[in-house]
Amino acid sequence: MSSRQLLLVLLTLVSGSALAKEPLNNYSFFHNSRMTGHYFYTKVIGAANVNNIQDKLPVSELIFHTPGNSLQLAYTNQAGSQWQATIYRQQIRGQDHFSPANYLSFWVYKTSAATTSEDLPSVFLVGEDSLQVQNLSFDIKAQNVWTRVLLPIKLQDVSDPAKLIGVGFQQNNTNGKKHELYIDDIELVTNDTAPRTSLRPVISGAVGAMKHIDLRWPVIADPAIAFVKIYRATDSKTYKPVGIQFASINRYADFTGVTARKFSYRISFLNSRYEETALSKPVSASTRVMTDNELLTMVQEASFRYYWEGAEKLSGLAKENILGRHDMIASGASGFGIMALIVGTERKFITRDAAIKRFVQIVNFLENTETFHGAFAHFIDGPTGKAEPFFGSRDNGGDLVETSFLLQGLLTAKAYFSGAGAEEKMVRDKITAIWEKVEWNWYRQFPNSKFLYWHWSPDQGWTINHNLVGWNETMVTYLLAIASPTHPVPASMYYSGWANLDSTGRQYRAAWGGTQDGSGYANGNSYYGIKLDVGVSNGGPLFFTHYGYLGYDPHAITDKYTNYFTNNKNIASINYRYCQDNPGGYRGYGDSCWGLTASDGPFHYGANEPVLRQDPGIIAPTGAISSFPYLPEASMKALKNYYNNYGKFLWGEYGFRDAFSLTDNWCADIYMGLNQAPMTVMIENYRTGLLWKLFMSTPDIKNGLEKLAAETAKQR
Repeated sequence: MSSRQLLLVLLTLVSGSALAKEPLNNYSFFHNSRMTGHYFYTKVIGAANVNNIQDKLPVSELIFHTPGNSLQLAYTNQAGSQWQATIYRQQIRGQDHFSPANYLSFWVYKTSAATTSEDLPSVFLVGEDSLQVQNLSFDIKAQNVWTRVLLPIKLQDVSDPAKLIGVGFQQNNTNGKKHELYIDDIELVTNDTAPRTSLRPVISGAVGAMKHIDLRWPVIADPAIAFVKIYRATDSKTYKPVGIQFASINRYADFTGVTARKFSYRISFLNSRYEETALSKPVSASTRVMTDNELLTMVQEASFRYYWEGAEKLSGLAKENILGRHDMIASGASGFGIMALIVGTERKFITRDAAIKRFVQIVNFLENTETFHGAFAHFIDGPTGKAEPFFGSRDNGGDLVETSFLLQGLLTAKAYFSGAGAEEKMVRDKITAIWEKVEWNWYRQFPNSKFLYWHWSPDQGWTINHNLVGWNETMVTYLLAIASPTHPVPASMYYSGWANLDSTGRQYRAAWGGTQDGSGYANGNSYYGIKLDVGVSNGGPLFFTHYGYLGYDPHAITDKYTNYFTNNKNIASINYRYCQDNPGGYRGYGDSCWGLTASDGPFHYGANEPVLRQDPGIIAPTGAISSFPYLPEASMKALKNYYNNYGKFLWGEYGFRDAFSLTDNWCADIYMGLNQAPMTVMIENYRTGLLWKLFMSTPDIKNGLEKLAAETAKQR
């Protein structure tokens, strides 16, 4: 367990907020499956009587209500047995504000007129305790046409829609006949009315890449529009639906899977009843052969969009994840995103003038944001600038680690915007004020403490009481605290706290590492033939080598134990070789599919690492791709594999989706703010060293490293 995981355990893991302005979502059980074959979030009981793949419902890409697929329910009502097929709701991180639920809505396609009302299954709702809380019945007459089923529901058995975890279908008679249905767009809705938009759809841009086309349309503000439906033609005439997009995202990445071919597109708008507008005028674009350098730029630009187009509107800062909360800012992800915006400016994805305007917005917001002895909260509500306790009531104060990630980005921006113009000077001055306001020494908790502490609450004090001990992602916090020109801590805390050798540090490392390897900070063992100087277990998840080194150049950090570029490279190499060895026998693992790190998972966020007990078979593209400075050849091989072979489900509007598991036939729906920017930034550090050069040029940072060097000389 990493320090980040441990903190989440210490927090009350109940997402909660009284934010009235956060947009409400329909409570959805199924729209589309990212993966072909079968849908992960289903369970078939009585499988002998239901067509299934590994006890899960098959996915149909030929018959669907909204593209690109639906669920096939083919069954036999057999005497002496009983079948059930349940579709469980995928818990999307941050989707926790829902419209009132008065009806269960889904669409059904019946393939045979011989399937009568008596042959249709009954429907049941599943509560949190996995017990059926309501049973319903439905009837459809039409054959080979999609029919909407709208069933009134009563939630007296549960306090809110979020306590419903599934919708099920079950056997309703025993006549021994075979039947086939297709089911799509399963959700809870408030009512059966929906306004129609008067807007006409327009595609404002279409750009071809190697195997996908990026489509763009104007930002949609009309609440009557729920989805954008995308049509594609290969002959400029015959348009077929290929996908839908949420109205909150004004682009779509159509992964065609082929290179050097022309495609034409039109779009329409759908309201919440799936009533469709006329189609837009067509546009065309062609896929094309791309060099390795062009592929790198493609990945950088796509991930950059997360922070440029996908930012929280009032602050211009990064959301925790997309598709999650719209109004909630993540401080650490925003620091990473700031560096991605700098890359985007330098690579001319945006103009410098546009970048300056965004940074004026950012610093104006941050100088008025609630802080706690200068430190920012982990999560911030954009409309108010107040701390948002997303992880529970104790998560309502200063988060020193997330503040460190934010400042790493801000100090890089201060170095980048070095022009004489009034706006650039204002950006620099306000970043200086934010940086100098942080009371690093106050976060010692006690005057003579050996450690810095992660979190402080204004009404609960040091209740979380989590001291920062390495090896993990928090080195940057100690380095910045030492470098502070106004509220520094002594450089000796690097060794007393971060590299602590007494029982506190040893017990902490052994507890989350599950081993004594590295419990004394230094490791010294070899794994897969690679000696590891520093690291718990065999190095931990790869984000340890990314988050704190987006600005800090690990080449320039050497303590009494190791040089951290060398150490990070060895951690990446161990991770790579573990995935080649693949002791868990997971599908896909190998020299082009590697990189265990923190990511979304089928049921929760997890910090995966190259040991069996922390390896559930989930690969996050950011693991390998953000390791470009350490293992460029292996990283490029992984990038090409993820794009060329898995792009149909893995590539999207903001680049690679957060994670996937070929073994479980699962892919994340979300992009995470902590994982998209490191790909943009670390690719750039590999290509030009831009962010490293900027950040390391900061006088305060140079001074802090000089203090550490002097302390290291004493320690030897």
